[in-house]
Amino acid sequence: FKQQASFEQINFNQPRGIDKNMLLRLQQGDWLKKSKDLIITGPTGVGKSFIACALGFQACSQELRTMYFTANKLLDRMTLAKADGSYFKFMDKIAKTKLLIIDDFGLKQIDHKQCNMLLDLVDERHGSSSTIITSQLPVKSWFDCFMEPTVADAILDRLTNGSYRIELQGESMRKFRK
Repeated sequence: FKQQASFEQINFNQPRGIDKNMLLRLQQGDWLKKSKDLIITGPTGVGKSFIACALGFQACSQELRTMYFTANKLLDRMTLAKADGSYFKFMDKIAKTKLLIIDDFGLKQIDHKQCNMLLDLVDERHGSSSTIITSQLPVKSWFDCFMEPTVADAILDRLTNGSYRIELQGESMRKFRK
């Protein structure tokens, strides 16, 4: 994971729009058993990655296979796997992962080939495993991240419908670190 994080470390005192009851329900893991997705959005530094990593560590403590990637690194790994012939093996490994965390989605535009690979991934996982996506962009802006509009529709339909959402706001938590 990008950072060591636990629920005990989450700061509920800063006004960021965190619903503590929702986080406690997510911590229990029923959403993972139901193969639901989670989308965490908000400005830089509000704790999106921290919450995603805390949920990832919680999933690991429940002995659920979990993987973490930044969106850019995941897309680069899929592109490389496609080029070196290990694409299906790599995709199978991710498909068998109960929780996939994709951090920092939307920092760069997703080209035509990557759109199709991301659709393969999302389609393979949809309804059988869970994905957490963090982004600085609100979900309504995600469509513009894709160079392939038809594929974007398919991806976003699978990811956003029925997913849990946490929309954070406020100042960067990095200002409050000691």
